[in-house]
Amino acid sequence: MSDVPLVRQFSDSAEAQRLKRRAQNLRVLGSITSHTTLLLALALVLTPFVWMLATSLKPEREAYLIPPQLFPSRFLWQNYTDALFKYYDFFLYTKNTLIITISVLVGRLLSASLVAFAFARLRFYARDVLFFIVLSTMMIPSQVTIIPLYIIFTKLKWIDTYLPLTVPAWFGGGAFFIFLLRQFMMTINPEMDDAARIDGCSFIGVYWRIVLPLIKPALVTVAIFSFMFAWNDFLGPVIFLRSLEKQTLAVGVHFVNATASPARRPVITVVMAVSTLMMVPPTLVFFALQRYFIQGVVVTGIK
Repeated sequence: MSDVPLVRQFSDSAEAQRLKRRAQNLRVLGSITSHTTLLLALALVLTPFVWMLATSLKPEREAYLIPPQLFPSRFLWQNYTDALFKYYDFFLYTKNTLIITISVLVGRLLSASLVAFAFARLRFYARDVLFFIVLSTMMIPSQVTIIPLYIIFTKLKWIDTYLPLTVPAWFGGGAFFIFLLRQFMMTINPEMDDAARIDGCSFIGVYWRIVLPLIKPALVTVAIFSFMFAWNDFLGPVIFLRSLEKQTLAVGVHFVNATASPARRPVITVVMAVSTLMMVPPTLVFFALQRYFIQGVVVTGIK
């Protein structure tokens, strides 16, 4: 009779071990499945970029082989030299793009953070209504406002200058960025503002000394998105810039590819080379600020 509980205990222990092993196997299987899925998705996303990079280093005839050949038989770095000095005025277009991009970046960070601070920290009449109106502008496609903006900028004699592409960023910075910064500021304890105000700090002082240092991850997120949007902008320069010497990389490269004579038209390998070069600055910016970007997405409280 005394042996029965021991047998039952042994049986229960064996069952527990079996369930534990089963749970471990399921976790391992789930981990393998998730990692395999992520690797397949990564391969799918990277394939066009790998193909672009490989094609930029091929001789021209290898770019048209059927079946396609991924890796070149020899690395032809001459394609990058041709892209920089022969077919495109690459450095002029890069300078123009950087002027616009940096101006938009600085203006958007400053103006969007100020507007977001007002909506998050200041109390004034119809604040929530105004914030709702700002958010509602996100539902208006940018193409709808092109014609009235063009008319306004024509009256101001801003056409064929960088002003239509840079000045709007200094007046609010866009509803999406205002919303992003405002929601991040709402997570900061308002008692910190009260303590600063007691010590004699003004509203601008609270904004500059208290709020901005605490929302650095959100500011970096805005900076990355602003840089990407301004660097890759095509519609704005096409509409507001007329001189080829003032064009950005996106428009200048497209113009050369579309309008050059057959003798001056770059071959596909040179086009891929200049496309690869255009990707370098945004990629460097993203990887340099990646840690802050991820922190801005994850953080939901204050430091």
